[in-house]
Amino acid sequence: MKLFLIICLLFITTNFIYAQDNNFKSGADFCSYYKSHKTFLADFFDSPNTPGHSYDVLNYKLNLDIYNCFKTPLTRIFTASNLITFKVDSTLSSIQLNAEYFALVVDSIRLQNGPLLTFNQSNTTNLLTINLDRTYNPNEIVNLTIYYRHNNVSDNAFYVNSSGFVWTDCEPEGARNWFPCWDKPSDKATVDITAKVPSNVLLGSNGRLADSIVSADTIWYHWISRDPVSTYLVVLTGRVNYNVAIVWWHKLSNPNDSIPIRLYYSTGEDVSPTKNAIADMTTYYSQLFGEMPFEKNGFASVVGYGGGMENQTLTTIDGSGWSSVTALISHEYGHQWFGDMITCGTWADIWLNEGFATYLEALYFEHISGYSAYKNSIVGDASYYLSGNPGWPIYNPQWAIITPPNGTLFNGAITYDKGACVLHMLRYTIGDSLFFAAFHSYSTDTVNFKLKNAVTDDFAAKMSSVAGQDLTWFFNEWVKQPNHPTYQNSYGISNLGNGNWIVNFHANQTQTNTVFHKMPIVIKVSFSTGSDTSIRVMNDTNYQTFSFVFTRQPTVVAFDPNNDIVLKTATLSVGIKNISSSIPDKFALYQNDPNPFNPMTNITFDLPEKSYVKLTVYDLLGREITNLVNGSLDAGKHVINFNASSLSSGIYFYKIEATKFTETKRMLLLK
Repeated sequence: MKLFLIICLLFITTNFIYAQDNNFKSGADFCSYYKSHKTFLADFFDSPNTPGHSYDVLNYKLNLDIYNCFKTPLTRIFTASNLITFKVDSTLSSIQLNAEYFALVVDSIRLQNGPLLTFNQSNTTNLLTINLDRTYNPNEIVNLTIYYRHNNVSDNAFYVNSSGFVWTDCEPEGARNWFPCWDKPSDKATVDITAKVPSNVLLGSNGRLADSIVSADTIWYHWISRDPVSTYLVVLTGRVNYNVAIVWWHKLSNPNDSIPIRLYYSTGEDVSPTKNAIADMTTYYSQLFGEMPFEKNGFASVVGYGGGMENQTLTTIDGSGWSSVTALISHEYGHQWFGDMITCGTWADIWLNEGFATYLEALYFEHISGYSAYKNSIVGDASYYLSGNPGWPIYNPQWAIITPPNGTLFNGAITYDKGACVLHMLRYTIGDSLFFAAFHSYSTDTVNFKLKNAVTDDFAAKMSSVAGQDLTWFFNEWVKQPNHPTYQNSYGISNLGNGNWIVNFHANQTQTNTVFHKMPIVIKVSFSTGSDTSIRVMNDTNYQTFSFVFTRQPTVVAFDPNNDIVLKTATLSVGIKNISSSIPDKFALYQNDPNPFNPMTNITFDLPEKSYVKLTVYDLLGREITNLVNGSLDAGKHVINFNASSLSSGIYFYKIEATKFTETKRMLLLK
């Protein structure tokens, strides 16, 4: 089990109140709990009249004076400017930005090398409307600077605490709390951040450290990201008397070139577990998904943070999280590929971030401990989903328009665990070779995805293209539909004579809360000789029968013996046995035995010729309970086992309908 001492420390240090029954078994658990319980004061529900996005932000150049945020008495007040460069996509004479009214006060806005602009900052929509000096046409570039202040308010995006920390944490839409921006994940832009702080402060941000200028008791840090960043991934993390350790990772493409991985930590924290593992982790992920794309990467610990947040090139983790390499670190670092390098296009596609990072946790287990460790991780994810499934699909198209509450968006069972299990089942469906080839093609596609955005249909199309098969059906049933299949399968073994035996396997899904799930299934047959064989077939319709003839006597049949369809519930009964190779003289239906019964009974019938048979159970009111047989059977005496464990005591009827025969009998279930 993945259970860490970090959990205990989190209970003590974090400001969140954790219920006593929370079991954080993985990095996904830390991430989900923290994000789903984090309250943003921002207004995520844009009005129905919010105009379409008519411009593309190219760069945010922020200049922030946060010097006093590190001093006593603590304050969240700072002054700043934001030089925004954007390209016009459709004719416009004004633009709108997200700027939280209670947190930000906009003082003035000036067009670069031009006049002051008029604006309106709404306290109801939290939109900043800027009237431009003229009408701009598509492809024109506009530069304007917003001069603003941050109020001394708790906005759950810009944080200051008594331990000397100042940091930002913005997912899903909190960036608007500390700088005006178009705060949607699809609008990536480069960032250039200069921050004024006391000289005893070490401060990290996105991209590379361009310079740091010290003057008396002040230092100006200047960070520049050459790679575009979604606004929720823009970050500042600083502390008085921070420490930093640097691991140099040698590129796969050029071992003579190195990338710094900066680890910011507080005195007393043991950073060595992450420091020792991070280069190998970087190499492993780079081999699978393309070379780590950024010019710098890193982690910054914040005491009492309570989770992890994958800010681009500078992940925030809890101060006690350095030892959680196989959970918290592997999960959050995986986001640098899936979430940062490729960012979900809308919040409806959040599983492309979180489900993927959760899956990378399992892959890292496979890397260091083998496939069984990987599979144990996936089975753990499946168990968490099956016990906590809230009943909605992974992909909800309305989330692209209206961002749901954090507890819904970051639901651990759906967004994280089901998402990871879906990737495992995709691997099972198309095989390792195609799966990893398609994944690598997706993550290294510089034309469409790398350092850009993706939506669910994009990913499905890429996987289909590389796999050479249309996988739309897979994503439709597992991602766009809720819940999972419930299998009630059965099998029968018949003696054909002359040393030949037949196994009839009946695949049956009974769920009513989702669609039929087409999937390849594996049927394992064991024989009296002690040997066994596994057969893989495509179960593409319900009530499907598969027949296999053998020259040795089958004894036991197993369904999905390796539990690769991890999101399911399943029962398997010995359904139909042809107990005699002799041919009966006539059709017959016999009284079930035993009768009364609890909960198992056998129903026997004779077929003098090959027939299409339907055997149905009804309740006392004539309502159909289940179909025990619905298919073609050979001539002979057949026995089917009926399991009534889910039914209440009472009288039931079973009815056979064959080619030339119909009969009904009564049976009594006593519990």
